[in-house]
Amino acid sequence: MSVRSSGTQSIQIEQDVVLARQLARKLAQECGMRLIDLTKLVTAVSELARNTMVYGGGGDMDWCIVDEAARTGLRLTFRDEGPGIPDLKLAMTDGWTSGGGLGLGLTGAKRLVDDFELETSAGAGTRVTITKWT
Repeated sequence: MSVRSSGTQSIQIEQDVVLARQLARKLAQECGMRLIDLTKLVTAVSELARNTMVYGGGGDMDWCIVDEAARTGLRLTFRDEGPGIPDLKLAMTDGWTSGGGLGLGLTGAKRLVDDFELETSAGAGTRVTITKWT
C-alpha cells in the first residue's frame, strides 16, 4: 500500500466538525468515489468527528489517500486523548446511543465504511480508523 497524500484536520469546536465533513467530501471526490459511497463516508465522518469533539474533548482527524493494488481509498483516523470508551461492548451495540450524536453510534459508522478499527483505553483516549475504497 502506498500513501498518495496526507494531512491533519483539528477537531476542537462545532465548526471543525463541519470542516472535517467538507474535507472528507473533497478528498472522496479527488479519489473518484461514487456519490453513494461519498455520502456514506461523510455521514460516518460526521458521527466520528462529533464523538471526537464531544466525548473525547477534542482531537484530530488524520487523513490519507491510499493506493492498494488496483484500488484507491480514503483512510481517516479520529484520535483524542479523552477518557476513552468505558464500555466498548455497549458502545458497539446496535441501537445504543449516549444521546448526543446523530443516533448512528459507532456501529452505524462501522456499517457505512469498508474498514473500521477502534482502539480505546481508560484515560488514554480513543482512536477510530475508517477506510472507504473506490
